[in-house]
Amino acid sequence: MWRAWIILGVLMSACAEFPEVDAALQSGEPLTDYPTLLPFEQLAGDQQTVLTDADDDLLLARAADLRNRANGLRAPVIDPNTRDRMNAGVAQP
Repeated sequence: MWRAWIILGVLMSACAEFPEVDAALQSGEPLTDYPTLLPFEQLAGDQQTVLTDADDDLLLARAADLRNRANGLRAPVIDPNTRDRMNAGVAQP
């Protein structure tokens, strides 16, 4: 019986109107061409990037934080105590 309620809920939500989507579709021209793809070198070459000492410290701190997170992910998924309990519960052939 609960499946009928789920199906009914999905069907009812399919009838809903989304005014934001409708407005976006109406404002744009459907036959507009896609934007021109540019090479990365051309996109990156147009920007003037200036880093300060504060930016340098911020990037070093962020890199250290990412390294710490990566080291945390290298730990075993199952801790040794849990692994011992699992091994004790399974009869080895």
